[in-house]
Amino acid sequence: MAKPLGVSKNLPLGKAVSSRINPSIPVGARLKCADNTGAKELEIIAVKKYTGVRRRIPMAGVGSLVVCSVKKGRQDLRKQVVLAIVVRQKKPYTRYNGAKISFADNAAVVVSEDGLPKGTEIKTPVAREAVERWVKIGSIASIVV
Repeated sequence: MAKPLGVSKNLPLGKAVSSRINPSIPVGARLKCADNTGAKELEIIAVKKYTGVRRRIPMAGVGSLVVCSVKKGRQDLRKQVVLAIVVRQKKPYTRYNGAKISFADNAAVVVSEDGLPKGTEIKTPVAREAVERWVKIGSIASIVV
């Protein structure tokens, strides 16, 4: 059976997506923390809901839920394992209107178990695709691209 256009393997069915995001951030990559939780740098440990191939490194893209380790930040947060959502990626991806989107860095927002952000504000840009999938991130973001 052919996969319908616009439905990615790592997105739940029923969610509207406005682009085909090529996951390009591998496990082990370091991300900036875009919110004000106190974490500065995160390292990806695992990608949630990733279905892959044997011996292939799991990859994350904009809107992916990832398990991270806090590498730099507040002393009480360091070495903690947290959940995060990728909100920016350096690798360009194409929206369905033909626009190519890429950011200057890879960044994520720390969230709780149910997907609610732990921080209270995001001052840096956030991709629209992450906001479409995780609505609460859009409510605390100041810039949505």
